[in-house]
Amino acid sequence: MLCGFLIPVLSGSGAFWHHRGVPPTPPSAEDHGARPPAADQAARRRRREEADPVDVSDEWEVPGRSESWPPVRRLVSLGIAGFAALLTVGLVVGAQTRHESYAVVIFGVQVLFVAVWVVASRPPAPRVVAAVGIAVAIGTDVAAVLTRPASLAPLAYVTAAGFIVGVVGQLTRPAGRQRVTESLGSSLVVTLGVVAFASVVVLSREVRGTQAIVACIAAAGIAILVARITDAVVALPRIAPQVPRGGAGVVLGAMVGTAAAGAIGNLLDGITPLWSALAGLATAIVALMVDLSVGYAEASRRIDGDEPALYLARHIQGPMGAFAFAAPAAYVASVLLLL
Repeated sequence: MLCGFLIPVLSGSGAFWHHRGVPPTPPSAEDHGARPPAADQAARRRRREEADPVDVSDEWEVPGRSESWPPVRRLVSLGIAGFAALLTVGLVVGAQTRHESYAVVIFGVQVLFVAVWVVASRPPAPRVVAAVGIAVAIGTDVAAVLTRPASLAPLAYVTAAGFIVGVVGQLTRPAGRQRVTESLGSSLVVTLGVVAFASVVVLSREVRGTQAIVACIAAAGIAILVARITDAVVALPRIAPQVPRGGAGVVLGAMVGTAAAGAIGNLLDGITPLWSALAGLATAIVALMVDLSVGYAEASRRIDGDEPALYLARHIQGPMGAFAFAAPAAYVASVLLLL
């Protein structure tokens, strides 16, 4: 189940590996003609400046390459860390309320997830993708609250129904089958993301489910928080030149998140610190990997010459995706280790 949630998101970074490492040499004249004129390069840079003036204000040039690689932005990293902290507090505090109230909190997060993902990924039919995502969010939240006993099975049914509606909507849009595969992929990712958030509502209805949510979601949030703050201080070693992230932050985030889960388990009734730490470790690793994969996907689009997405959306896409796909990891880890 966990792999099924992660594959669509992690696969978005697959195209990046083609570009990783030593930058490719410019195409020869007999292959694709001469390099783009300076006017075209200047026009592309102006478009990036208009879309995001912060991202290109102090880029550093790489010898032998016409385009620049993004540096690590300290203020951006700190801003993302703050957003991850706020989202963590909302999910953890909301778990202390009634199941119906928590479903309302989760629905608000789901709506934000759909909006951010649609704006950042820019699918061919954004209205169809957004409408399917919102409809699935409503259906999964209602099923998560009303189903007796608590189970993930109704969420699977809503997921299948939502995907079928998405396929029909894509095939009946005015553009026909143009870029339908890309649009269906975006619909699937959005659908799985909102269903993943709803799994936390199901977990809250289990015995000691609230304690499990506190330990696992806090571990994921603290891991992202520490990783991003570490990037703001020292983003070394650079994971890839095109991705403004450091390996030290990822490793330190996983360690601190695991320790936090263990400490929380020591304070909560009915949870053993060791198993709490292991569940937190699994959730933190999933959150960090998804957050990192979004950075790889953005770097891939940047290398391919695509126009950058809205500034705010693409920067909070990482934490939103991380919490979305860490939620089922928290459910599985809690069922196996804590409940």
